Order: sequence, then structure tokens, then C-alpha cells
Amino acid sequence: MSETRNVVIIGSGCSGHTAALYAARANLKPLVVEGHEPGGQLSLTTMVENFPGFPEGILGPQLVENMRKQAERFGAEYRTAHLTSADLGQRPFLLHLGKHQVHAQALIIASGASARWLGLPHEQQLIGHGVSSCATCDGFFFSGKEIVVVGGGDSAMEEATFLTRFASKVTIIHRRDEFRASKIMLERARGNPKIDFLTDTVVEDVYDVHKKEVTAVKLSSVKTGKTWDFPTSALFLGIGHVPNAKMFEGQLDTDADGYLKTRNYVFTRVHGVYACGDVQDRRYRQAITAAGTGCMAAMEAEKFLEEHGK
Repeated sequence: MSETRNVVIIGSGCSGHTAALYAARANLKPLVVEGHEPGGQLSLTTMVENFPGFPEGILGPQLVENMRKQAERFGAEYRTAHLTSADLGQRPFLLHLGKHQVHAQALIIASGASARWLGLPHEQQLIGHGVSSCATCDGFFFSGKEIVVVGGGDSAMEEATFLTRFASKVTIIHRRDEFRASKIMLERARGNPKIDFLTDTVVEDVYDVHKKEVTAVKLSSVKTGKTWDFPTSALFLGIGHVPNAKMFEGQLDTDADGYLKTRNYVFTRVHGVYACGDVQDRRYRQAITAAGTGCMAAMEAEKFLEEHGK
């Protein structure tokens, strides 16, 4: 079974919903493939206070649900499916959604990036309740508190340095005694009086699920095996993100970490294929910037289809 659509959007986070809204309002009847993480990373957060238009803040899942309803109101169709493979060498582009085939005249990739997690026993249960992968999103909630950042690269140093704007103390925990971070980022962190370091140490678990808040982390020494509880109000993960772009390897340009390369914001090297949101943005990773590039991608897809008489 196969079908042909004007525009197919892969992903249903901020960028995907915004692309769907603009494509639907252009009467392109877009098909949105929800992907493996419907709603994107906002669906894993609690209160969002930095998205314009919500002076009292809004819950992350509610924000993405509102976006979806708005796009559906103008004719966007959503489908629960995963993109298993894609052939961008033929036109229309051939997309495999499990056993179902869809041909797309234009393709918008808004598949996002997934945070790397530690895999702790209670980590997932406390996401949005003190466990976070985004300092910019959640740092404000821990003003005056002592918090922990895990990681040893530039991401960890950047997150920790940013968090000192709010926290009374930030402890960077790293499993080795040497850091992968660049010299300048490491020196900046080491020179900050609010930042401490715990090396040769790993996080074994995070407490306290019953209180629905982070109260401490369980640590262990890599060298001695000794374990102990370390009080903290939050656990921030600075171990990077994984862009959800593997299905396009070899067909689209990516950087060393797998993020899709774009020019002029959203253009990939294949005409008619656009990328937006966190799958191509490793720098900002914000809901508002993702929404902005989703808008751009849809507008460019509309122009592409007009130029090619679709």
C-alpha cells in the first residue's frame, strides 16, 4: 500500500508542529509522522516559562498538544508511525513507514535529537522533577540551590557555567580524572568559584521518586568502589544529545556527531528536502528556535512545490 503526499513532516516536536501549521495553512495537507518520541523533548518537561505568549508559563506536554490541535484545525494529518528508511534519490521521495510506503513531493525532517541519559534506575521517573538535560530550560527553577552536573566535555562545562547564574553551588561529576572539554571551557569552569569537581566518580542512582523531587544522588568511586549519597536539588546531564537522523546517513550531509548540515537555515543538499529543529541545531536547542526553523522549512517547501507545479 502506498500513497503520494505534497509534504511529509518527520517528527512531532515544536519544529514539526510549526511546519505542519504553516504547511496546512498553505493548503498543502501535510502528513506528520509522529516518530519514536511524539511531542519531542518538550513532552518530557514540566513547566515551560520561556516560550513567548504564556506569561504564567505552560506545561511542556500541554504546549505541544496545543500546537498539534492548531495544525490539525487547518488540515494537518498526524500518523503514529516510525520512518524505517528513506530513498531521497527518486522523486517523489520514497518513505517507508513500517510496511506502508509514502511518496513525498517535499520532505521536512523535524525528527529532533534525543538527550543522552545515564540509564539510572529512577532517572526517567524524575525527568521534569529535578532531572534535566537542558540548563537553559530548567536552571531558573533551582535558584539558590546546590545542584549536580554530569559529564566531562564542553556540554558539561557550558551547562555548569550557565547554571552558576542561579545555583549557589554546582558540582561537576566525571567518571575519569581527565576531561574531554576544550581547554578554554575547562579553564572557565575551573575559574568559577561556584563550581566544584568530583572526578573518578559515577552516579549510580537519583533520589527521591516518592517525593517527586531530587534530594540526592548515589555516587560510587571508580577507583575504590566506595558508594555514598550526595545531597543535591537537581541532576543535570551534560553528556550531549543524539540527533535522530540515522535513516538519512549517506543521503544527506551530517557533521561529525550526526547532526544534519543545512545552509540558509533549513536547506539540505537535496532539493525539496528541508531540516529544522534539533536534528540540525546543536547550538540553541530551544522550543522557540525549533518553531522558527519549522516555519522556515514549511515556507520553503511551499515555494518549492509552487516552482515545480505541484
